Amino acid sequence: MKSVMPLLIAFLLSYASNAQTASVSGTVTLENKPIPFASLVLAGTSFGTLTDSLGNFSIKCIPLGNYTILVTTVGCDDFEKTIALKTNGKLTLNISLSPNNRSLNEVVVTGVSKATLIRENPIAIESVSSKQIEQTNESNIIDVLVKNVPGLNAVKTGANISKPFIRGLGYNRVLTLYDGIRQEGQQWGDEHGIEVDAYNISRAEVIKGPASLMYGSDALAGVVSLFPFIPNYDDKKIHGRFISEYQTNNNLIGNGLRLGYCSKHFLFAARGSYRIAKDYRNPIDGRVYLSNFDEKNFSALLGYKTGKGFSHFNITWYDNRQAIPDGSRDSITRKFTKQIYEGDQDVIKDRPIVPNEELNSYKLPSLSQHIQHYRMYMQHYYQLGNGDIDFLLGFQQNIRREYNHPSMPAQAGMYVRLNTLNYGLRYNLPKFSNIETAIGINGMLQNNKSMNATDFPIPDYHLYDGGIYVYAKWRYNKWSISGGLRNDMRHVQWNDFYVKTNPSTGFDEHVNTADTANSILQFAAYQKTFQGMSASAGLTFKASNQISLKANIGRAYRAPNITEMGSNGLDPGAHIVYLGNKNFSPEFSLQEDIVASARFKNFSTDLSVFNNNIQNYIYLNLVTDGEGNAIVDAQGNKTYQYQQARAQLYGAEIWFAIHPEKLNGFRFDNSLALVYGFNRKVRYKHKGVDGEYLPLIPPLKLLSSVSQKIQPSSRYFTSLTPKIEMEFSAAQNRFMGLNNTETATPAYVLFNCGIVTVIKYSKTQTVQFQLQINNLLDKAYQSNLSRLKYFEYYTASANGHLGIYNMGRNACFKVIFPF
Repeated sequence: MKSVMPLLIAFLLSYASNAQTASVSGTVTLENKPIPFASLVLAGTSFGTLTDSLGNFSIKCIPLGNYTILVTTVGCDDFEKTIALKTNGKLTLNISLSPNNRSLNEVVVTGVSKATLIRENPIAIESVSSKQIEQTNESNIIDVLVKNVPGLNAVKTGANISKPFIRGLGYNRVLTLYDGIRQEGQQWGDEHGIEVDAYNISRAEVIKGPASLMYGSDALAGVVSLFPFIPNYDDKKIHGRFISEYQTNNNLIGNGLRLGYCSKHFLFAARGSYRIAKDYRNPIDGRVYLSNFDEKNFSALLGYKTGKGFSHFNITWYDNRQAIPDGSRDSITRKFTKQIYEGDQDVIKDRPIVPNEELNSYKLPSLSQHIQHYRMYMQHYYQLGNGDIDFLLGFQQNIRREYNHPSMPAQAGMYVRLNTLNYGLRYNLPKFSNIETAIGINGMLQNNKSMNATDFPIPDYHLYDGGIYVYAKWRYNKWSISGGLRNDMRHVQWNDFYVKTNPSTGFDEHVNTADTANSILQFAAYQKTFQGMSASAGLTFKASNQISLKANIGRAYRAPNITEMGSNGLDPGAHIVYLGNKNFSPEFSLQEDIVASARFKNFSTDLSVFNNNIQNYIYLNLVTDGEGNAIVDAQGNKTYQYQQARAQLYGAEIWFAIHPEKLNGFRFDNSLALVYGFNRKVRYKHKGVDGEYLPLIPPLKLLSSVSQKIQPSSRYFTSLTPKIEMEFSAAQNRFMGLNNTETATPAYVLFNCGIVTVIKYSKTQTVQFQLQINNLLDKAYQSNLSRLKYFEYYTASANGHLGIYNMGRNACFKVIFPF
């Protein structure tokens, strides 16, 4: 086998280099003005490029044949044209675009076998462009996407910790992809975010609905797919971009640099960033102790491409020191206090008040967490005759240390190392009778190990996961039908895990099975194999160039994650004692989606409705004593037990924009999202907040904005775009009040404003300046998806204010300098 592989690779490269190819070049303009950085893609292929600063483009080494070229850029109608490339031909196109936004001809790649037009993809999916990401100013990449995708929300633990939720479902039900690699970083935990470099994300796609057909377990609610920057200038020059920002609320300082090079065959990129912030603040709490962070990133790409495909090799390095609020306060002043003693000596009401100089500092406290994430992966895509094949292989390591011992600050409470090997292979068969067919396999091998720790919420486990699928798409005139089947298998196993007290430190430690004297069996040996079938079927109808209709039904599968079935202990960062259940069955969902989209010169809209029924839905329930009071230890940590029941979620998202053709540059955008979630267990029928409603369900949310792009007649000022924004979040009175797991959340309205200025600093380059003020009126509010709402550990009167409030007024200054 080892001798065959080099010969096979050599044959493929030789075949690719000898193939006859052609090229396409030209310019892209809007109202006779060149459009820089417009995206050009040959639909269904990996060939594409960006226009340069003068609107010029060139795509070389394209195999001969007929293609559809798609041109997209923010603020314009997408351009689509069929072209024919003949032997060694050079085709010149001069493309003129029309003003608009959010076209039906956008191309997506997530959840499908190859690049597909949004209008021909039956599942509900949103694409977020590079410009949208750059011009949305938030504390992390997930919050940026939340602002741009109706139906996407985030469960937050401070400014830098956001977990994506899609239509009321999150954690291991939402799969996060980074450059096609599934993100594996103990995502069941509340107290850390997505381990990616926000400054390096060039675009994103969000699937709102079951995606297990392509990705297996953990994509039951949808997928958040993040795409890093890949150079495609193809001019043999080094290009770069420097980004710098400052946010006033938590004094965040962020800087990012990327460099890229691309020639006919070779490309490389290097990216790095550094972000640091103090504790954030709001009108009620002042500075919120233990919400500061220090984050570093580095990544690199080396690639080779031919007229038949490409090979990429990538590495990433992520390092984050992140504090986590615990909510302890002085009972009289409500000022935050800090832990300085251990165990029974730590009396919460006697903790000392945090000094102002410590609150107003970039220095991370000793009681914090340290998260490291490393990736090394390769991707290969090559055309084989009239078909194509892509192969993915990656290794990632996630290390989490949570420090919670003031008497021994260097001793981690939880210290886990997660190793994951990801693999995937897909073959797109040659098209036959308008039918595109793909078969593939993907999955992962995983190993989790507790290192030098004192708290052990989950066992040391081994996981083996894999699935095989077939996907097909048929197109005829204005109709397209697509769907497929998948079978998954996941095996989880761990051995006996013993814990005993170390007499010299007084803390627990893990001991091997050869020395179990005076020890406790924390986790008994266990193994189980889960199996599930996933399926999807959908259709699209192109009613006209302006109107598209879609419908889809999908069945998804999810195996219980490790904490749901195996947890038995304190997670010090989350301040929760988790109790799992080894007898859980897999979750299965059946979801129906209907989507209608329209794009006109003066008006655009999307309407999406869904209904999702889930068997064996797993959720957390607060454990109480006989009198209904939460069971809390000396440090204020509560105990939660996982439960399982049948559930139903349904709702809708609406987006519409008014952009009158006669008012050039004016936009009035609005999005509304609503979801209801119900526990369908018979005992909770008609019980309302006493068990009928699911936890962590977002309320009705409305986001409206008015903007006006101004293009002055100036040698230096390219454009000025002022914007005013309103966020309305309705009251959430449908909450899981059983055992006081959740409480009601009042409605609130936030106002934001900003301006984006683009200035030309040379004949071919511009620099972008942004000023954005979020929560302009400094409104004191609590989101029902903020975990800090329930962080309140003292018994005195709080004058109506319980828990920790969200961020107050925040002005962001950002500079984006391409070169």
